[in-house]
Amino acid sequence: MALASSEGWLFLLRWIHFLAGITWIGILYYFNFVQTPFFAETDAGVRSGAIQKLVPRALWWFRWGAMFTFLSGWLIILHRMGQGGFFAGSYGWAILTGGLLGTIMWANVWFVIWPKQQIVIQNAVDTAAGKPANPAAAPAGARAGLASRTNVVLSIPMLFFMGAASHLPLPVPRSGAAFWLLALVIMVLVELNALRGVPNTTSTKPLATVKGTLWAGFVLSAIFYLWFEVMRG
Repeated sequence: MALASSEGWLFLLRWIHFLAGITWIGILYYFNFVQTPFFAETDAGVRSGAIQKLVPRALWWFRWGAMFTFLSGWLIILHRMGQGGFFAGSYGWAILTGGLLGTIMWANVWFVIWPKQQIVIQNAVDTAAGKPANPAAAPAGARAGLASRTNVVLSIPMLFFMGAASHLPLPVPRSGAAFWLLALVIMVLVELNALRGVPNTTSTKPLATVKGTLWAGFVLSAIFYLWFEVMRG
């Protein structure tokens, strides 16, 4: 039985990874490219109804898509590490770069976006019932929005390096310590902007628009790619 083999197990993990990843990233792009601009243009009543009824459903698929993508992805990486020679070629370097970016995105979903959106959703329910508005709802929504836009930025290099692992031979860095030091510093700085950045300031203003967010993602992809080339062994 083909699926009972070790290769069949790995195939099932990849299949789950693809299904969950498409669900997660698809909804991420829906939130940022469709829902957010719509909410900015529609009236308060429609927006409140959508937050109460539509957003919780979308967030359920969103966060569990992220979880299953995260778990299956790391199982695949650990399986490949266990086979030895993980960093002998460019596969290990590329897939781990993508995996680390994806891990930051997963953490944003579960520890920033989802908790903050719960505040926003409850506020919509309460105000619709005639209760006072929660003053924490607006800043919670802004932080969730910035984390979500940051995930769009990170998704672009994440998908690039996930694809490159098997389809684009990249240079193997001559120094793993130097490569990971700068790569991790870049990732941390981007994430700190999501967690601490103030809306409409220099560091967050590019993420205020879909166009700016996409450009930031392409620029970040180019930076990581050029770092591979600079570190060529």
